[in-house]
Amino acid sequence: MIPKLKKPIVFIPLMLVLFLGAFAFQVKNDKLFALAKNIDIFATLIRELDSYYVDEIDPDKLVTIGINAMLEELDPYTEYIPEEESADFRMLTTGEYAGIGALIGNRGGGNMILMPYTGFPAQTAGLRIADYILKVNSVDVAKKPTSEVSELLKGPANTPLTIKVLRDKDTLEFALIRKKITLKNVPFYGKLDDKTGYIKLADFTTNASTEVRNALVNLKSQGADRLILDLRDNPGGLLSEAVEIVNLFIPKGKEVVKTLGKLQNVNYTYKTSKTPVDKDIPLVVLINERSASAAEIVAGALQDYDRAVLVGRKSFGKGLVQTTIPLSYNSQVKVTTAKYYIPSGRCIQAIDYAKTRENGSVITVPDSLRKSFKTANGRIVRDGAGIEPDELVSEVSYAPISYTLVAGNHIFDFATQYFYKHKSISDPLTFSISDKDYEEFKKFLVGKEYDYTTYVEKSVQDLERYAEKEAYFGDIKAQLEAIKAKVNHSKEGDLDTYKAEVKKILSEEIVSRYYFQEGMIEAGLDQDPAVDLAKTYLFDLAKTTKTLTVARK
Repeated sequence: MIPKLKKPIVFIPLMLVLFLGAFAFQVKNDKLFALAKNIDIFATLIRELDSYYVDEIDPDKLVTIGINAMLEELDPYTEYIPEEESADFRMLTTGEYAGIGALIGNRGGGNMILMPYTGFPAQTAGLRIADYILKVNSVDVAKKPTSEVSELLKGPANTPLTIKVLRDKDTLEFALIRKKITLKNVPFYGKLDDKTGYIKLADFTTNASTEVRNALVNLKSQGADRLILDLRDNPGGLLSEAVEIVNLFIPKGKEVVKTLGKLQNVNYTYKTSKTPVDKDIPLVVLINERSASAAEIVAGALQDYDRAVLVGRKSFGKGLVQTTIPLSYNSQVKVTTAKYYIPSGRCIQAIDYAKTRENGSVITVPDSLRKSFKTANGRIVRDGAGIEPDELVSEVSYAPISYTLVAGNHIFDFATQYFYKHKSISDPLTFSISDKDYEEFKKFLVGKEYDYTTYVEKSVQDLERYAEKEAYFGDIKAQLEAIKAKVNHSKEGDLDTYKAEVKKILSEEIVSRYYFQEGMIEAGLDQDPAVDLAKTYLFDLAKTTKTLTVARK
């Protein structure tokens, strides 16, 4: 009886394996056939359009549009990079290009220098913010699109060019030599007081970790024994740089992030591999809704190890990893290949793109489905919606008049005029325009258009619009008109009501004329609610210890 029992026990699994293998082979074959069939249909369609369509078509443009439309169905991060855009893509990932080292843009009157970067050809040659670009070499660029002007300014390193600009009422010409430009990941670092260091990390391109390391070592040599690491508005970048930055603050051999995808070769656990620069320095990390990707890895890992207090607002929620794959004809495709998981085990991806494709609208992870995890000290953290700070800071709200003055370039233009009239100002952190200067600004605005609708006016307008649909509108029309008359704003009055706010914005813009990007960042730290809150933790280590050890709920 026993020999008879053994035969079917072996035979049934064998048949099952053969059946499943044949089924998998068939499924794979069906998928390959579907791919081949659709590629053939696409190629045939392009050929027939080129032959029969009533007007001439541009095959390159048409195919690129088709590819981009297809990739948009997947997620915003999977994208096609044609050969002609490879240089721009390389600049985004490395922060390097060859040119004059200046941000340019159009402020309504033509293309101008918006920010010359310190130490690069534009700044060292003497180009300044608000210089209107008239010519690049012999090419008249006064009315050309910004993108074309930008291309003319770029070129091989060590090649000469001349730029003619209009500054105030003077026409000036500058001779420059293009150089290899490496944009700084750390545009500013410094001490906020005798003991508090501050590092602004704006990006995660090549050498980001080296720049942070150098800034940290320098600050410590100057006596800083507590630190604010500012990751606000940082869109992320290279994962390897994020791992190295975390390693500056936590011991060797610790897991920072792991990636998990469909293919085995994208599954990897990244650990710290070096001795940290300082594993004990009190640390606060600032984040907001525009902190994404690598910035979230750094913030999340430091939170998971209870190494830093996080202050600010919930981060963006990008937990997806992209890999660049070369294609034919020097083109590339950046593909989402994995999700990343930080030390507690959580994935912080906020949008489910698979369900979004099925549903047609953006699908986020509902709170009821978010899972809980624990930090090293047992604090509760959750997945599915970015990194949540330990201490929330409300977003700074500006008055409508401030938005209008900025959007209308009135702040920008007055700062430029101020720069022409004043040779120097005090340091960025202490500078503020005087009341006399503010009165000059008010005179500067006379005759200029900066009308706007206040929040109250908008509410009354909405009320009136809804009331018009009701039968009793005629009965309350007089009352609505009376309310409108009372809330009708006075622009001159708002300039006094929001004087402190407008003065701060003006002062920061003026600082940029003298101290460029670094100065503008430093000036913005004054009266910054997140920075002020961060200091309370760094000045009260008992508060920090309590926050990092008491379980979050």
